[in-house]
Amino acid sequence: MVPLRPETLTLKKMLNRLAQFCALGALLAGFTGCGTVSDLVTSHVPERHSGRPSIVVNLQAQEAYLFRGKNRTATSRISSGREGHRTPIGRFAVIRKDLDHRSSLYGSYVDDSGKVVKGNVDSRKDSKPQHSHFVGAPMPYFLEFSPGYGLHQGYLPGVPASHGCIRMPYWKARQFFDAARVGTPVAVKP
Repeated sequence: MVPLRPETLTLKKMLNRLAQFCALGALLAGFTGCGTVSDLVTSHVPERHSGRPSIVVNLQAQEAYLFRGKNRTATSRISSGREGHRTPIGRFAVIRKDLDHRSSLYGSYVDDSGKVVKGNVDSRKDSKPQHSHFVGAPMPYFLEFSPGYGLHQGYLPGVPASHGCIRMPYWKARQFFDAARVGTPVAVKP
């Protein structure tokens, strides 16, 4: 048997580590609801730029961009407001951050054991079934930029589908949330 040279062993170890990293990334993507492994990977790349953060949302492209100064440091797919629930357009600023936000309008009526009695409700319009209470839909990593509107983690069907908020994949919502501060400029373009 021919012994392996030291550089061959090092290359084998590196390839083995790379395979393990890729497998771990795919596994994590499956568990977190991350749409793609690239969302996971790119949200963990250290930022090379400094400067004040700002956020730009392009409704036509269904994308959001995180800037540091004049440098774009992150891009995310989004799902904005659907027909009848349009996302407001204009220049805003983050007015509140809430890591574990829940909707005060949309959610489900549940019983005392937590079982959904009536789901997908608008608390202003749908009557509350007897012996139930309202639980708002989860909106993690909420960055409110206009009263009742914000960027947050949520389902992305590939088209505008929200009640006006801007939904993002988990890892990207977390990345934008961590970078933004109250007062961070948010521009929403048609």
